Amino acid sequence: MNSPSPSSFPALPRASAWPLVRALFKRPARVSAELIQASYRLDRIDADHVRRYSDPFGFPPGPVPLTYLYLLAQRAQLATMLDRAIPFRIVGLIHVSNDLAMHCEVRTDAPLMLVTTLSMPQPGDNGAVECVLETVANADGKTVFTCTSRYLIKRGKRGRHASASPSIMPAGNVIAEWFVAADAGRRYAALSGDWNPIHLWPWSARLMGMHAPIIHGMETMARVCAAFEQSTNRRVTSLACRFKRAVPLGASATLMACEVPGSFVVLCSNRVAVEGTLGYA
Repeated sequence: MNSPSPSSFPALPRASAWPLVRALFKRPARVSAELIQASYRLDRIDADHVRRYSDPFGFPPGPVPLTYLYLLAQRAQLATMLDRAIPFRIVGLIHVSNDLAMHCEVRTDAPLMLVTTLSMPQPGDNGAVECVLETVANADGKTVFTCTSRYLIKRGKRGRHASASPSIMPAGNVIAEWFVAADAGRRYAALSGDWNPIHLWPWSARLMGMHAPIIHGMETMARVCAAFEQSTNRRVTSLACRFKRAVPLGASATLMACEVPGSFVVLCSNRVAVEGTLGYA
């Protein structure tokens, strides 16, 4: 049996606020925790959008930045959750970690096939429930990039003796510092298409149960990758990060290179907000 032609798959939805509207009204379905998979095609990457994305972060002109590929994967992952029956609400998911890798040079004029698989691991010992979305982007049968996003669906119960232990400041060198402006969430939403209300205004964040609006985790990672590319003069081609704490709009952030080569942390209010590792070409 011949494999389906890429043209037979639906087009990857455009980045816009419309998926958020759909997500607000999508109800959880009673389905099993088996794998859910969907495929989408992207005829070409918008080179002008790549430029508009690269400029604010300081990425060099020309190559597609690693973190830009997350925008494509996110569109495929959101479309998969919207187009398939899933047993949880999309709005309110918390991005807890991301693994992203570029496996070859990304061409803006080459069609891509993005295949996303959604799985739900067994709940943690504390009752926490997560989902994992894995996206593989192929061109002519060759893997171009992969992206694995993990989201928290339901918080786990804290242990009876759990307490807020003091943060241990990591050792390392400061690479960059920046201030997260009050409108940074809206500016990144316009750029990325991620209009989650928790990133936009104080009132919209409160509607979603947040005390204050926070910046997108992958906006922070774009700053991390751009800063390391500028400081090392090398191109970042892979990352693995975990979002430990939110970075509120109106806060300051500090990026540090840790003692272990390739590892980093982002600090906010003297606490670790993001930690992870980077790989280079």
